Amino acid sequence: MIAAQPHNVNSIAEKFDMTRQAVSLHVKVLTDCGLITINQQGRDRFCEAHLDQLSEVAAWVEQYRQHWESKLDSLEAYVEKLKKERYGKQKK
Repeated sequence: MIAAQPHNVNSIAEKFDMTRQAVSLHVKVLTDCGLITINQQGRDRFCEAHLDQLSEVAAWVEQYRQHWESKLDSLEAYVEKLKKERYGKQKK
């Protein structure tokens, strides 16, 4: 939502089925991660996205994706082996 343009916290909260306080907590986490900044304009606080930080997140996620993809491939091969063994026993 804020990737397209900055929004104030109230307008963000209106789009979600959660309290403004819950949205504020999410905003704080994103701010702490450097993914958004808060700009005070009068009484409003506007959230602005800084998505260049996502490349670091993507690199971190990629290492785990490769790990789990390998594990799931091994699991799939094992399940196929079990199916063949069971099918072979049922034919006898």
